[in-house]
Amino acid sequence: MVYLLMGVIAAALVRALGVAWLRPEEDAQVIERLSEFAVIVALFGAGLKLDRPLRWRDWASTTRLILIVMPLTIAAVAVFGTAVMGLSIGAAVVLGAALAPTDPVLASDVQVGPPGEEKREREPQFALTSEAGLNDGIAFPFVILGMLIAAEGGTGWLGKWIVADVVYAVAVGIAVGAAGGYVIAAGARWLRVHGWLLAQFDGWLSLAVVLAVYGAVELAGGYGFLAAFVSGLAFRRHEMAVESHGRVHAGAATVEKITELTLVLLLGSLVTWAGLAAPGLAGWLLVPLLLLVIRPLATLAAFARSPATLRERAFIGWFGIRGIGSLYYAAAVIQAGVLAEAEAIRVFWSVVVLTGVSILVHGLSATSLTRRMR
Repeated sequence: MVYLLMGVIAAALVRALGVAWLRPEEDAQVIERLSEFAVIVALFGAGLKLDRPLRWRDWASTTRLILIVMPLTIAAVAVFGTAVMGLSIGAAVVLGAALAPTDPVLASDVQVGPPGEEKREREPQFALTSEAGLNDGIAFPFVILGMLIAAEGGTGWLGKWIVADVVYAVAVGIAVGAAGGYVIAAGARWLRVHGWLLAQFDGWLSLAVVLAVYGAVELAGGYGFLAAFVSGLAFRRHEMAVESHGRVHAGAATVEKITELTLVLLLGSLVTWAGLAAPGLAGWLLVPLLLLVIRPLATLAAFARSPATLRERAFIGWFGIRGIGSLYYAAAVIQAGVLAEAEAIRVFWSVVVLTGVSILVHGLSATSLTRRMR
């Protein structure tokens, strides 16, 4: 919250001095790349935290959030976008897909702690951590779907989208992420045994893994966000009982925190009166609708027959934190140039407004509500 406000103050001073600063419509690629880096580091760190066995029944809460809450959120926001905001169907789907993921960068206060900190992760924290790790990557096909609707029209591309952008890209992201994380963890262990990797450099392994895996998956046409999270899970599985893993996690956490604060400063520095007015009244109405109605109700529906208590469901439903991942998608859509400029700018600023409000309201409530839950 402090960094967000500092960014807003900095923006006012920069403009008062007449200094040229970033403009979303002109500098979308810069915003996209910076947020992209922050997200992949956070996704790898989220994967490192999770010690739970990789069994369906142990990940039931994650499955509910990914397969039920996320599609319901995309659909509800898309309907609001077309019916109330007046967006085209393609732009509305893009907006829904950009706002559906919970954020791995800003949600660390309500996620599980460092690896091995507790014998068993508490369900609400585990659900939010695993959801944030997966749904940034799973949102990609829906963002592409919105862009295809806007650019192509019709349905002739639907089969190709299912095969290439859903089945292939997801499979490649999972496979390469798992293999890359495990192989690099094994290689690092071998290097330590032979004295070729000093302990003080373990913290840098997080960057080595995530950049190598992300680059490989992007070259293969898969989803790098998904691979970043899966590589963290795979790395953790190999290093489960090794002391060096704590140092790797600490390194990832440090880089994650630096990039988080940098991106929040950047987010605040982008704010202008014109930008805040761009979503219009309908765009501002989407903020309470998503945070107070759509996300909580979708969560309650998804966990209707689960063992989670009502208190736990309310906790998970409230902390659907929107953040840097959504900013990445909004900037990427501007950069792609498939939406009309006015719609692309409206989508971008709607995301910025909702992210800023999420940082404030979730930041104010995270510590106290997490303490009560524990």
